[in-house]
Amino acid sequence: MNTPFLDTARRVIRCESDALIQLADSLDDRFRGAVDLMRACKGRIIVTGIGKSGHIGNKIAATLASTGTPAQFVHPAEASHGDLGMITAADVVLAISNSGEAPELANLIAYSRRYAIPLIGITSRPDSSLGRHSDVVLELPRIAEACGTGVVPTTSTTLTLAMGDAVAVALMENRAFTAEHFRDFHPGGKLGARLSRVADLMHVGDALPLVSADAPMADALSEISRKGFGVVCVVNDAGTLEGIITMGDLARHLDGLMTMTAREVMTPAPVTISPDELAEKAVGVMNNRKITCLIVTDPAQNDGKSPVGLLHIHDCLRVGLG
Repeated sequence: MNTPFLDTARRVIRCESDALIQLADSLDDRFRGAVDLMRACKGRIIVTGIGKSGHIGNKIAATLASTGTPAQFVHPAEASHGDLGMITAADVVLAISNSGEAPELANLIAYSRRYAIPLIGITSRPDSSLGRHSDVVLELPRIAEACGTGVVPTTSTTLTLAMGDAVAVALMENRAFTAEHFRDFHPGGKLGARLSRVADLMHVGDALPLVSADAPMADALSEISRKGFGVVCVVNDAGTLEGIITMGDLARHLDGLMTMTAREVMTPAPVTISPDELAEKAVGVMNNRKITCLIVTDPAQNDGKSPVGLLHIHDCLRVGLG
């Protein structure tokens, strides 16, 4: 059942959705010019704006920085009281003002002109002060605000945000920016965990439980106990992986266990994974196979035949995966 609130919400969202389509259709060579300026920038993209434009500008600067384009937000009022010193001739200024007449931007615009710092303006009025002084104008369609009164920044801020995202992604794709690069800027939180590689979490060196295939089970049990993973990797004299011994293998060979060798108890051809795979994929493999550990083998070492690490499900759970 519709209510006045739902009707309002749908009207607002449809208004902004229609505006975004118009924005996409309106893009021209000026967008390419803006991206080229930012791509050639030797310093940082200095994003600025006042009021709601400033809030959107902060987000645009953060998106640029997180996708490989160094960027910083400079508040235009603070710029007039010393923060202009943050802006250098190697930078590019991205100024946001829907009307293009925000008085707080005047000193920053003048500074960019005085020192020949490239200026890109995002505005709906290319004939405004900001538009006239900009080297490139990213023009927003003149569409009524979704508030219905025409005074609350709604549609205009949505368009500005979308324009910023379009610029950031265009720059990102031009730089062939990958998930691996993205991870470097997002090591924390759920996102960082999702982008972690197996190599980031696996146990290596002395922590890796290893035993010779011909070793008596007494030695294998000792290695399992000392390393604490509940498993041991079984290798031959050449260091090639032959199998794995798990708690399940021990339970299946209880009778006469201490008279056997590791080769007689092991499960041959265990599941392995490359150190370059995402840890999230490793979790999926362990869940599907109903196992708690994966032996890590590196294709670049001994053709992937030797164990170089061990990943336990607890390592993945510790960083928020699973």
